[in-house]
Amino acid sequence: MADADAILDPVTPGLPTATPPAAAPDDASVMTLVDHLGELRTRLFRAILAVAVCAAIGWFVATDVRNYLVQLLPTPDGSPATVQVLGPGDAFAIQLRISIVIGIILAMPVLLYQIWAFVAPGLTPAERKTIRPWIPLALFFFALGVAVAYMVLPYALTFLVSFTDDVVVAGFAAGPYFDFVTTMFLVFGLIMEFPIVLVGLSRVGIVTSALLAQSRRMVILGIAVFSAIATPGGDLISPLALGGTMYLLFELTVLFIRRTGR
Repeated sequence: MADADAILDPVTPGLPTATPPAAAPDDASVMTLVDHLGELRTRLFRAILAVAVCAAIGWFVATDVRNYLVQLLPTPDGSPATVQVLGPGDAFAIQLRISIVIGIILAMPVLLYQIWAFVAPGLTPAERKTIRPWIPLALFFFALGVAVAYMVLPYALTFLVSFTDDVVVAGFAAGPYFDFVTTMFLVFGLIMEFPIVLVGLSRVGIVTSALLAQSRRMVILGIAVFSAIATPGGDLISPLALGGTMYLLFELTVLFIRRTGR
């Protein structure tokens, strides 16, 4: 018993000391989680505020944008196109929807900054230094996606309207038409961000150019399926344009990652 007591006594000289029990977790770890959630709430609030402010600006030009988008619809006799609202609140809802989409597009620099400001503290200094220059490029890719949608839209509409005739009359309802147009712009813009994601994953060692090249067949299949699902019109031109652009950007991204030695 004496020997056992001596071993358990941490102050007994010359004998091994007992390992102190692990300290119970204090409030610091809980506060870290709370602070993290508070930071997320702050970033979300600022992002929503930026979209709201830009949407208020977009409200003043939404009517001109609406009229321009309607005129993209082809008509049999070349007369100015019109769309029909089916409910008393549809015109207001369309105006609001267009304003919000304009707000998202205009607020994209702020949105990207808020995403970066939230993610950056979880990265090492080297990772932040590597990824930071790509944040402005994310804005470029978003604008590229919107531009591709703008170029594809008239051809997609022409293709879809070509199936109408004297029996199936092209009398467009305003709500579904603007749902189609606004969804197309946002989908094309957001999807074009994927090269930034691939480069970021390569910088932190999750993917390599060799792994991406080996997965090319699966990537092509995934792009084809995703393009068919993401494009809202059901035409052939939109998914081909989206899928072709995504595949081209994928190959360029793989080439860039390879040239960086990863």
